[in-house]
Amino acid sequence: MPSLCAFPGLLHDARPRRRHPHLGTLSKGTAKGVAIRSAGGLELAPAFKALATTPSTYIWALASDKNGVVYAAAGSPARVYRITPDGQSTVIFEPQELQVQALAVDKTGAIFAGTNPDGKIYRLEPGTATKDSNGAWKSSVYFDPATKYIWDLALDDAGNLFVATGDKGEIYRVTPKGEHSVFFKSDEAHIRVLALDGKGNLIAGSDGSGLVYRISPAGEGFVLYSAPKKEITALAVAGDGAIYAAGVGEKRSGPPQQIVPMTTAPTPTAPTSAGAGPSQPTINVTNITPGGSRGMTFPMTPFPTAGGSEIYRIAPDGAPSRIWASREDLLYALAFDSSGRLLAGSGNDGHIYAIAGEDRFTDLLRASASQVTAFAKAPGGGLYVSTSNLGKIFRLGPNPEADGTFESDVFDARIFSRWGRAEVRSAGNVEFFARSGNVDNPDRNWSPWTRVDLQKDAPLDVPPARFVQWKAALHVGNPAPRLDRVALNYLSRNVAPDFDDVAVQPGVRYQALPKPSGSDNTVSTGGNSNPQPRFEPQPIVIHDSDSIGVKWSVHDDNDDQMVYAIYYKGDGETRWLLLKDNVSDKFCAFDASLLPDGGYTVKIVASDAPSHSPGDALTSERESARFEVDTTPPRIEGLTATAENGQIHITFHATDSFSAIRRAEYSFDAGDWQYIEPSDQISDSKTENYDFRVAVPQDARGSKTKAAGEMEHVVVVRAYDRFDNMVSAKTVIRGQ
Repeated sequence: MPSLCAFPGLLHDARPRRRHPHLGTLSKGTAKGVAIRSAGGLELAPAFKALATTPSTYIWALASDKNGVVYAAAGSPARVYRITPDGQSTVIFEPQELQVQALAVDKTGAIFAGTNPDGKIYRLEPGTATKDSNGAWKSSVYFDPATKYIWDLALDDAGNLFVATGDKGEIYRVTPKGEHSVFFKSDEAHIRVLALDGKGNLIAGSDGSGLVYRISPAGEGFVLYSAPKKEITALAVAGDGAIYAAGVGEKRSGPPQQIVPMTTAPTPTAPTSAGAGPSQPTINVTNITPGGSRGMTFPMTPFPTAGGSEIYRIAPDGAPSRIWASREDLLYALAFDSSGRLLAGSGNDGHIYAIAGEDRFTDLLRASASQVTAFAKAPGGGLYVSTSNLGKIFRLGPNPEADGTFESDVFDARIFSRWGRAEVRSAGNVEFFARSGNVDNPDRNWSPWTRVDLQKDAPLDVPPARFVQWKAALHVGNPAPRLDRVALNYLSRNVAPDFDDVAVQPGVRYQALPKPSGSDNTVSTGGNSNPQPRFEPQPIVIHDSDSIGVKWSVHDDNDDQMVYAIYYKGDGETRWLLLKDNVSDKFCAFDASLLPDGGYTVKIVASDAPSHSPGDALTSERESARFEVDTTPPRIEGLTATAENGQIHITFHATDSFSAIRRAEYSFDAGDWQYIEPSDQISDSKTENYDFRVAVPQDARGSKTKAAGEMEHVVVVRAYDRFDNMVSAKTVIRGQ
């Protein structure tokens, strides 16, 4: 049967078993200069160019000035880098502390740098050679808040510097004259990020309870939102006043973690998080200063590897909502591009997403580093982007890439197949290519890429094979190129069904479970995953001695629909007799009385005819193990009972035409059944003889006959064969 190979996120087809999920599997392909929409489809990504690679492992923050120069706060080693728009990089500050955590640039071009641990705020100003990027820069301690951690800085229009700190959860305000005071004191241990809205309010995010505060210019705080996540790692304020916040980490109950001093230095292979507070696993270091040594604890906080992230939107009226979530990505930065799209920088795969809201987003690109940690404005409407592991600076947009390509993941048809027409829905300048092969690695002698003419019914001119792959090339133009749908038609070589087992169980009746209304007996398949087997609920098993149940297991590599025929024959017979035909379930039951006592074999014939034209269908068959049917009870012959010296002497024969006698019992005067052994003491024959005596109890309840003093006793015997068929007989004893 012809099949449709619908590739991930690009198909909206009416056949559920060939439907593919969206971004989750499409992301398995290889994108170069191409963005992937969460709803499915491809478009050109914004231009993304490496500007500078630093010796530092971590870039924690970025800030740019009016001339388009970007400054980067770094750690391992701790430095502030100055990078010009053409990529010239200079170190302008190397503190004694271990990290430069935060940056801000004022209107005069002065740089404020916050360091950790036991950090300070430094003011950096260019020296005499102000126009020379290699000129000397002067640094001075601008503010020493006497706190353990400085997490973020923000400057308002009046030149006031706000300092987010940790350990006591305080925000300081430092005026342009250098006067400082506690602007806001929270009940959280850490204020992690800061932003300013259009009304001069300070927006702050905390670590611990994941709170988003709005703090008025007078220092009056109000909790706008308590996020489900424990830590707010990034904030962005939109032009309409809406606030966007990124949250990471799971909230946990219990006492806070204790910091145990250690002397372990961070290594480049153990990344640390700009957005992770001390609630994350802590690596403590000892800082050695030129004036001597002093031990101090500082949370290097490795980038978390689990817990996922969420983005929340707090509307101008204060109503919060979650607009994006991921179980794998961890967000460290938020910003708006020149078109007003919200961008999110993540780890630990270095993705940048454009968030459209309500779980709609576009995976714009993946940086050549583990974490995207910060954004800053770049000249011409673009953005600077920083990364950690490795510490790099990139320039993003605003224009799209001139060209981009996307190679799909390899599709496995599982069977040698002929490839037909490609169904492609696209716009703009899009080229489409395909190739095929018989090993899962395209580098191992596949066919070359062959261009598919989308204007001429798009036939795939690739050799018949088991595997296929497609590639799309998008070229900038008007209209903008985009690819919305790809489906490849193919016809697999038909193979016969393959049996795994056939089982016959006498004394069992199978009953099918009712199917839910509107249910389908198929399941959807993932983008390039092998088609999954149809959902086949197990039948209800009912014990019924008058029934014989047959159950079989069979699969079809073409995933064809199948029908079954059930045949039987007895021992010594050569002709198979049809028992049931056109069975769609993989089980059936029939009345055991239809078969005379004897040994039998069942044969199941499977056919894929429902999925093929007449003459093209294939069948296969499997015989069961031999089984026996016995529905006839045994016979009791020669039953005698005589009274002898206060005892009853009983004899009889039990005979069965097919199976051995399994057991026999007797009852005296309607008493309980008592087991009796055959004369040879082994029940293993079709005929067994029984000869035994029963003492008459003193209080035996016989019944008097009309003859004075004469008593009657009733003896009942019964026998079972090995199929539990039972026969009974009785005799009456008369005596004194």
